[in-house]
This record gives sequence, structure tokens and C-alpha cells, in this order.
Amino acid sequence: MFLNSRKTIFNNFRLIYDFKLKNKKGLFKVSFTIIDIETTGLSKYTDKITEIAAAKYSNGKLVNSFQTLVNPQVEIPRFITKLTGIDNELVKNAPTIDQALPKFIDFLGDDVFVAHNATFDFGFLEHNLKIHHNKCIHNHTLCTRKLANRLLPELPRKRLQDLCERFEVTNSQAHRALGDVHATVGVFHNFIKMLNDKGMKQVSEILEFERAVRRR
Repeated sequence: MFLNSRKTIFNNFRLIYDFKLKNKKGLFKVSFTIIDIETTGLSKYTDKITEIAAAKYSNGKLVNSFQTLVNPQVEIPRFITKLTGIDNELVKNAPTIDQALPKFIDFLGDDVFVAHNATFDFGFLEHNLKIHHNKCIHNHTLCTRKLANRLLPELPRKRLQDLCERFEVTNSQAHRALGDVHATVGVFHNFIKMLNDKGMKQVSEILEFERAVRRR
């Protein structure tokens, strides 16, 4: 059931963004992977990952999608289940994080790692990669929240849902990793156009822009 739903979401978003970008020129000819995870809590040291999702955005198009539930091997708190809909029954047959990570890392490849509040997602994933596989993630990272601070300083709040409202992006599965990934793709797509309009076409330019101190 969820697999079919995942394919439907991916196909719908691919059609939307392919249509929007038809005959557009000057967008970044580079591959970004937009990522979101769900967890049992906020600490990468004591809490566990319950879901990983990612989508490749390349040449201005959504080209591929990845999703897996993860068995955290601990009891999932009730408030997390209420927020995400993920409970222990749902993940009991899912791979553990040490099994899921190699497939995710293979999907990520050398792409730029993009997420909303990227420090959170990157921190959890790299912490687990170090523990289970003694490896690090060396990809460049971009945070759509930080980009929002630079591109939309007038927007009072920069939560994903606020950015979705700003750009009229629909998130039909909020607080599920794949739903939030595709919502972030929609936001990032708009940021790409804004950055392109500012004359930025290289990853190094975006990274410098994102990390620059915002003038008040």
C-alpha cells in the first residue's frame, strides 16, 4: 500500500516540476539530494531513526526517489506516533539502521545534501554511519531554512510549513519523511529560481551565500 502511494507521490511531483521547468534555462546543472528523516526524539546520541526518505533533483527536475522505514529497536514514544503515524507495529519488519544506511548512502552518491534544518538530519545520519560503519558523510550540505533566512528575511517564521504556504506547495503527508522531502523539493525549486535570478549558478556560490552573515 505505502509503496504504491510513494510511487504516486513521486510521479505527481515529477510531472509538476517537469512542466514548470519546460523551456527554462540557466538552472543549476548539478545534482542535489533532498533528505528528511523521522526519529524517536531530538538527540542524535540517545534517539533513533525511524524513517529515511530522499529525492534527487537534477537539471531542474525530480529524477528519483528513495524511502525506507527503519526499525529503531526501541519503543517509539506515543507523542512521536501521534505526530508521524509511525508505531512499532509499522516498523517491526523494517531494516535496522545499520542495514538501511548503505542503501541511502549509495542513493546519495556525490550529490549536495539538502534538507530543512539540515544540521538535524545530517547529524543523525552521520552519527549512525560512524557508529555502525565507521564512515563519514563528505558531501556539501545546504539548509533550506538558512536559505530562507537569506532569501526571505521578511517572512516571520521559516518552518517548512511556512515556506510551503509562501510558495503554495502542498504537503499531503506532513511529518512523514517522503511527504516532507517532496515539500522541501517544492520549496528548494523556488529557491533555485531565486538564486538563479541573482546570478548564482555554482554550488560554491550558493554555499557562500547560505553561510554569509545576514545584515540586519
